[in-house]
Amino acid sequence: MVSGSSPLLSPISAPTLGGANDAEDCCLSVTQRPIPGNIVKAFRYLLNEDGCRVPAVVFTTLRGYQLCAPPDQPWVDRIIRSLKKSSAKASLTLLSPASTLPTPRDSSS
Repeated sequence: MVSGSSPLLSPISAPTLGGANDAEDCCLSVTQRPIPGNIVKAFRYLLNEDGCRVPAVVFTTLRGYQLCAPPDQPWVDRIIRSLKKSSAKASLTLLSPASTLPTPRDSSS
C-alpha cells in the first residue's frame, strides 16, 4: 500500500459514467469490506435494471466520497436501516417539534 493512502478506499471503485448517452453512474466493482456506518450520510441504489452491470448501493460519505457496496450484504442493510431511521426521526422533528405544538386549553377557565 502506498504511504498516506486510505486502506478503506483502496478496494472501492468510484462510480463511473455508465454509457455514452446515459447520464446514470455505475460502479465497476464493489467492496466486500464493511464501510463504517458513522461516515455515511446518504445512499442510492444502482441496479441491473438501471443499466448497470454491477448492482450496487452507493454510499455518500460525510466528506463527499462515493463508495460502492454490494446490495446483498447484511452490513449494507444495517447502514441503510440506520440512515432511514435517522431520516425519519429528523422528519418528525421538523414536522412537529414538541415545543411548538399547541397545548389544549382548560375549558373551565
